Amino acid sequence: MNPVNGDDRLLVPHSERDHFQGSLEAPVVLVNYGDYQCFICGEVHRLIKAIQQPFAIGVAASEKTQLCLVFRHCPQTQLHPHAQKAAETAEAAAAQGQFWQMHDVLFEHQQALQNGDLVKYANELGLDIPRFLRDIANRTYLNRVNEDIESGQRSGVASPPALFINGIRYRDAWDAESLQGAIVRLIK
Repeated sequence: MNPVNGDDRLLVPHSERDHFQGSLEAPVVLVNYGDYQCFICGEVHRLIKAIQQPFAIGVAASEKTQLCLVFRHCPQTQLHPHAQKAAETAEAAAAQGQFWQMHDVLFEHQQALQNGDLVKYANELGLDIPRFLRDIANRTYLNRVNEDIESGQRSGVASPPALFINGIRYRDAWDAESLQGAIVRLIK
C-alpha cells in the first residue's frame, strides 16, 4: 500500500455496531464504504466477493478467520437518487437478520432500486413486509445510515468506493491481485 498521510486513516474504528462478516478480531479488517447505485461500488463488491474465499470469511464463529469484511453506507444522493433508500432498505433487512442477503441483492440489481423493486427483494428474502414497509415509510434507519456517512466524512471519504485495510486507506490498484496481495502482506 502507498504511504500513509493524515487523511488516510479510518477515524471511526470498526465495532459491533457495524455490519461485518468474519471476526472483528481477525488479523485483517477491510472496511468498505459503498453506494448501492454506484457502478464502481458494484465492481468493488464483486471484487471483494471474488477474493473472500481464500480468507474464509464465512466460516463458523468458532473458527479463526483471517479477514473481517465491514460494510458502511455512503450513498451519493446527488448522483444516485435511489441510493439513500437502498441503504435504508439494507438496514430494514438487517433489523430482520437479512443484511448481507439484501446487500448482495441490491448490488446485483443496481439498475432496479425503485420502491417496487425494493419491496420485491424484501418479499423474495422472506422479510415481514408490513414491518419492512413501516420501517421504510418512517425512515426508521435514516440515522443509522447517516452515522456511516459521517464516519466516512471524518475519515476523508468524499465519495465511494473507499476501502480501509486495518484502518489505512487502500489506494493501490482496484484488481483482485493487488487487493489480495495487500491483505496477504498483513496476514503474514
